[in-house]
Amino acid sequence: MPASDDLRVPVARPRRVLVAGLSGVGKTTLARRLATLLDLPHTELDALHHGASWVPRPQFLDDVRALADSPAWVTEWQYSAARPVLAARADLLVWLDHPYPVALARLVRRTVRRRVRREVLWNGNVEGPLRDVLTDPEHVVRYQWTHRRKYRDDLVPRLRRERPGLPVVRLGGDRDVERWLAGLASALERR
Repeated sequence: MPASDDLRVPVARPRRVLVAGLSGVGKTTLARRLATLLDLPHTELDALHHGASWVPRPQFLDDVRALADSPAWVTEWQYSAARPVLAARADLLVWLDHPYPVALARLVRRTVRRRVRREVLWNGNVEGPLRDVLTDPEHVVRYQWTHRRKYRDDLVPRLRRERPGLPVVRLGGDRDVERWLAGLASALERR
């Protein structure tokens, strides 16, 4: 898809928006900004997924289905079981496709910051010891590395085949994000 198509502003005002991208790339930050701009509720998918001690909540998929069935929302497009449920109802997918070194640097900074500050995340969880990156195959940094090509090579192309009418906005960096958000804000003012 040509870059000019990737940055297009939706013709219709979206009511159900997904934000896709690698771990740490800024999905939740952009989702919050979009929710404010579009005056839609934002639900952080990690908060629905992670229970105490990082154990997945048993009601996660029920919560995702309820979210997908609601008339308006912004959320992150993650978790293999949740993706098809959310994609079936979405009006727009915004894909943060930043260069991998940028994504990795952001994730490492965020992980270190959360660990050093002992930031409490979803349902009382905190980041584990930094040494876990060497021993835990599911550590967020190792997970990002292992899955660094999944959106480009698999998830987004498959979604485009399954939902050919779904607008997909691909943003390749912070400049694209700011330019697209400014265009969206301008379009909303004119409506």
